[in-house]
Amino acid sequence: MLLRLDKFLKVSGIIKRRSAAQKVAELGGVTKGERVLKSSYVVKIGDVLMIKQRNGTMKIRVIEIPNDNKKGNYFELVELKKGEWDS
Repeated sequence: MLLRLDKFLKVSGIIKRRSAAQKVAELGGVTKGERVLKSSYVVKIGDVLMIKQRNGTMKIRVIEIPNDNKKGNYFELVELKKGEWDS
């Protein structure tokens, strides 16, 4: 099954709304290695993604691709960094 990055972020619960996920990607907030990803990027099992949000940065590894819109645990957390403003 093919799944876009913005939909993966929503269905996996990392970002609550798909439009917000699109905005994060549009602003360069999702990377794979050194590459900035667009919201149309097709997510693959094993991808390690860095996601920047207001409250910090999280690094995840994709472990499953959802077949439908059912929320679930489709990733494992590799690293979590809180922002400097979150003490």
